[in-house]
Amino acid sequence: MDDPNDRGGGTTPSKENTSTPLSLIAEAFEELARTIKSKDFQDLRLGTFSEACSLVSVLFGCLGIAFKFAEMEYVAKVQDLVQASKTFGTLRNIIDYDVENDTVRKPGSSTRNLRRVRQGLDLIRALFEQFISSDECSLREAASSAYAEVCAPFHTWAIRTAVFAGMCALPSKQQLILKLNETDQSVEREMRRYIDASIPVIEYIDKLYISKNITLDW
Repeated sequence: MDDPNDRGGGTTPSKENTSTPLSLIAEAFEELARTIKSKDFQDLRLGTFSEACSLVSVLFGCLGIAFKFAEMEYVAKVQDLVQASKTFGTLRNIIDYDVENDTVRKPGSSTRNLRRVRQGLDLIRALFEQFISSDECSLREAASSAYAEVCAPFHTWAIRTAVFAGMCALPSKQQLILKLNETDQSVEREMRRYIDASIPVIEYIDKLYISKNITLDW
């Protein structure tokens, strides 16, 4: 009789083989990137894109009060896109609609919400790049650098001041790794996967705006 505990080797799955928030995010964005790079690609499905983006919300939650502003805005905007996916099929569809109705930058418009979500994705990309750049780089340094690069140019002085003040409350690198259920080795691998996969997605969104003569400085 077969051993009931034998599952192709008889060993219990290790932490390395178990899905984590980071691995799920990386997998979802790798699928988006593969779609964009495919020969027959025309546009990203809004529903699929929104589902992938919703997975990223947990990352903002792990960063605490310093990124509460980003978490609240990001989560709300992703939910708006989820709702919009019930009406619009693709990312291009929502931009076309807002261009036709002169509502591209109107608060609450799907095109504006997409712009903010894209900014959130880029913030995490920049944070991950800083995080794995050096063992000596603290999470506070990584987050400060990422925020200065991606978000600060578009925020008021009051918001920038509040964010940088809140950086003191960030967890340590090791605390974040534990919150994400990763190891020192796996966290770098999964972060690199997200970085590599998110770049073509972010670039594609930017190209959609540029194709409609919409500037990216907002």
